[in-house]
Amino acid sequence: MLELRIQQHFIDSADLKYQSAQSLSKPIAAAVQAMLACVTSGGKVLACGNGGSAADAQHFAAEFVGRFERERPELGAIALTTDSSILTAVANDYGYDVVFSRQVRALGLPGDVLLAISTSGNSASILAAVEAAHERDMTVVALTGKGGGKMAQALRETDVHICVPHDRTARIQEVHLLVVHCLCDGVDNQLLGEQETST
Repeated sequence: MLELRIQQHFIDSADLKYQSAQSLSKPIAAAVQAMLACVTSGGKVLACGNGGSAADAQHFAAEFVGRFERERPELGAIALTTDSSILTAVANDYGYDVVFSRQVRALGLPGDVLLAISTSGNSASILAAVEAAHERDMTVVALTGKGGGKMAQALRETDVHICVPHDRTARIQEVHLLVVHCLCDGVDNQLLGEQETST
């Protein structure tokens, strides 16, 4: 029955979020600190991903440049997934695998952060972006699942790996969205203090 199938999606998603809360809170907090140090020093976060992960990268950049839930000054973030002229020119001239890494080399500066999103951790274009970020002395915050794939081996000790403990892409992406919101809320909390709640 279709309704039961739909209900199972909700249950499975909620279960994974509940199970992940403790294991992911430490790396998410570390990512917040890395991003906070970056933006308070005048740096920026470059974000990239493919498909649904591209949407997550754009969502993150929108929350940083605009706002999340509280009024605050703009924070520097660029989604590397949005300029169709750059993406198509680079893909056409050099191949798709370098569409993000060339942008990282062009825009990234020491102290900036790369938010690299790949549910499998094996996306060639994201792995190339991580390598480019390291060349630029940037910190990488990796959002993965499925054990982290090749990205887990590509990260440095100074990077942060947030790996969702699941193998299904849809479930991983659902947690990635929650992680994006936690990153934005965490940075705002560190910048602005605790938010008063009305009773």
